[in-house]
Amino acid sequence: MKTTLITIFGLLFLISCNEMPKEKDVPVLAKVEEIEKEEHGEYLVNILGCADCHTPKKMTALGPVPDMDKHLMGYNSSRPLPPVPDNVPLGPWVLFGAELTVAVGPWGTSFAGNLTPHETGLGNWNLEQFKRAMKQGKYKGLENSRPIMPPMPVEAYKNLTDEDVEAIFLYLKTIKPLENIVPAYKPPTS
Repeated sequence: MKTTLITIFGLLFLISCNEMPKEKDVPVLAKVEEIEKEEHGEYLVNILGCADCHTPKKMTALGPVPDMDKHLMGYNSSRPLPPVPDNVPLGPWVLFGAELTVAVGPWGTSFAGNLTPHETGLGNWNLEQFKRAMKQGKYKGLENSRPIMPPMPVEAYKNLTDEDVEAIFLYLKTIKPLENIVPAYKPPTS
């Protein structure tokens, strides 16, 4: 009986040693970790509501729904800019365009950016720029740039962990790249 147990434990030890990852397998493990980060990034993009402002909407019988053919491309620059009605006071009010990708308020007019990996979006960004944009609210993630304007919730996003921001960035690099040059922010006229 004792010899049988020793033999079984010896075999289990040998089997477990053979199943240990080899050095050549490390890139595969890293790839799995990256895929898990991308999936976590997709989860975060969904729960943080990024598509609420960065995906144009289409009208349905149930009201506006995200147009997934334009997923995260920001303000649809192929459409004319919406006029701001003269009779609406801009002091305490905020107006949104029908697609919810443009907002007018006391800060001026802001347009949701293109978050796709196209060059007109995040295609040329690096992770540090993305972190700076998300956590410090810097336009295009550039150190000496203007602030990102409302309704971007920078005050909430600055509390994301670096790991969460990296996961979001990795996910955004995997979505369909869409060419869309978003108009520049317009400061208030009065």
